[in-house]
Amino acid sequence: MRHARGYRRLNRTHEHRKAMFANMAGSLIEHEQIKTTLPKAKELKRIADKLVTLGKRGDLHARRQAAARLKQDAHVAKLFEVIGPRYAERQGGYVRVLKAGFRYGDMAPMAIVEFVDRDPAAKGAGDRARVEMEEQGEEA
Repeated sequence: MRHARGYRRLNRTHEHRKAMFANMAGSLIEHEQIKTTLPKAKELKRIADKLVTLGKRGDLHARRQAAARLKQDAHVAKLFEVIGPRYAERQGGYVRVLKAGFRYGDMAPMAIVEFVDRDPAAKGAGDRARVEMEEQGEEA
């Protein structure tokens, strides 16, 4: 029986797992779609759904709870200003996990994690903005 087995340990310490999922959740919020291994994706879905629920609540306590889970203030801001209102009418299931074959090096099962009604332009938007700023700097 699986009593008191609430999450996947993923062969990591508690601190490593907490930091890893904080980074992965931040990347998911920033790009709205990421690729990772299947067990990590399934665990990230649980975490991201709870963060979106906090974003929907939108009060100060929810913002502080989200800031405790995420590392960057920009991710918290996007969660509460963009993603939370987007799913205001949805009752749950904000994140989907799609199987994406196997990794070449070690045959690890891969998956794509994405928001259900994601913005396709969000993926790589930060990188595009950074490249544009660098090009403008070179021209000046």
